[in-house]
Parts: sequence; structure tokens; C-alpha cells
Amino acid sequence: MWAPAAAAAHTAPTAAAAGRTTAAGSECAVLAPGASEAAEWAVRAACAQVAAGVWYTWGGGHGSAPGATYGQVDPTDPASEHDPERLGFDCSGLVRYAYAQAAGSDILNGVASAQYYTVRAAERFTADQGTAPLLPGDLLAWGTSKQLHHIAIYLGAGKMVEAKQSGTKLMVSDVRLNGDYFGAVRVNTGPVTGNVFRTWGTGVWTKAEPSKASARVYAFPQATTVRIACQKHAEVVTSDGYTNDAWSYLPDYKAWVTNIYIQGPAWLEGVPTCT
Repeated sequence: MWAPAAAAAHTAPTAAAAGRTTAAGSECAVLAPGASEAAEWAVRAACAQVAAGVWYTWGGGHGSAPGATYGQVDPTDPASEHDPERLGFDCSGLVRYAYAQAAGSDILNGVASAQYYTVRAAERFTADQGTAPLLPGDLLAWGTSKQLHHIAIYLGAGKMVEAKQSGTKLMVSDVRLNGDYFGAVRVNTGPVTGNVFRTWGTGVWTKAEPSKASARVYAFPQATTVRIACQKHAEVVTSDGYTNDAWSYLPDYKAWVTNIYIQGPAWLEGVPTCT
């Protein structure tokens, strides 16, 4: 089981610094009870950036440490032409910063997919569940299992704080459950437990079943930290000079990956056999 979330020591911000309102008057704050102390700190950290009038910038917030950075031009979005001149965050950069402030360490360094599929997931929620089970600080994601393209932080009361798109500032929005809303994840800022390993390679696909012909679920863009529930002997795979019939089940992805692309021995030490 996951350890209870633990918040880092902080000095409480003033209401203004915590981003109680946006320039448009939409409240940016913890809008419902029940969240952990750490999750509430993440919300307040994000809302403080809203109150400060920080811009969305494509690629912003992905520097060597959490925090606003100058953005880049997105070749697919003409509105991003001024992003290199603006200090700000993209969607995952804002999430990274907010949870670094809450946890006291850089626990969600990555793009939207990496943050949604984090090994720090305490609980997950499907799109069909809507906002009913969500608490402030939960992360909402949009896209498909193969590619998540947007992520935001839930405030409660059907509202979220997000870095939405070039040409806008960080904002409070109504949660968008239509279109390609994918689901949500609750983040645990405490110690990570379980069988945690690193993948290697780029573009490595996970599969719905331990078989090469099975449906693709998600491709790791690069080396990724994953949690493994169990492993089993199944279809033999030969790739990148290795042959192995062992596959690992990744509960955060609800998918399988050949052990060839898990750093370690062919049969992973300490990981139980799937039954």
C-alpha cells in the first residue's frame, strides 16, 4: 500500500499570494474539502502563479529545476511566436512546479503522459466517473492511452487551474469532460513503495497482453521509471540483440512490457510471478 502523503514544511502564503482570484474574478483556491495537506499546497502553489499573471509558454517550466522558464516556438501553433519572450509554464511545467512546492522535491518532472502514469499514483479515475470522486489537487488528463497531450490540477466544484495554450495566461477553467478527457490521478507525495524499475530505449510499446501481436497501449518516449506488479513467462521476443520470454505487468498503465526493456536481469529479482 502507499504511505500517506506528507507535505513539506512551508510558510503559509497570504490569500493574495495563494491566488484567491484571477484577474477575471474566477476563484483560484481549494474549493472542496477532503484533499491531503500536500495536495492543497499544490493547488495554492499553482494559484499563486495565476494571481501573479504568469503566461502559458510552450515548453515552459521544464528547466533543470521546477519553476517558470522562457518558452519555445511551437511549429504547429502560430500563437506561440512570443513564447520565447515570456517567462511561464506549459501544462505539465505548471504541474511539476506545483507538486515540487508541495512535496519539497521534484517528484513530477516530465510531460503530461509521464505525470499521469506516475509511480506515485495513489488512485486513478476513469473518464466515465466524471468529477464526482475527485478531490482538490488531483490531476486531470486529456488525450489517449497512446498520447496524453494536456494535464491540469483540479480545484473542486467542477473547476481546475491550468496552463492552457499560447497567447493566454494561467487560468481557472470549468473542467472539460467532453472531447478526449481521459481520466484523473491522485498523487501521493510520500515514499514510493512497490517494485520500481527503469526502462531503457526509446519508443518502447507496452501491450494489452504479453504478446507482440497484442494491441499497443503506450510507448515510452525515453527511459522511464515504472512500477511492476508481477512478471510471467509468455511469448518469446527477440529485440536489440536480446531474446527473452519474460513479460512484466505495469499496473499504472494496465499493460505489459517485455523484460528486454526493463533494466536488470532477464527475470527481475524480487518481482513475484503473475498468477
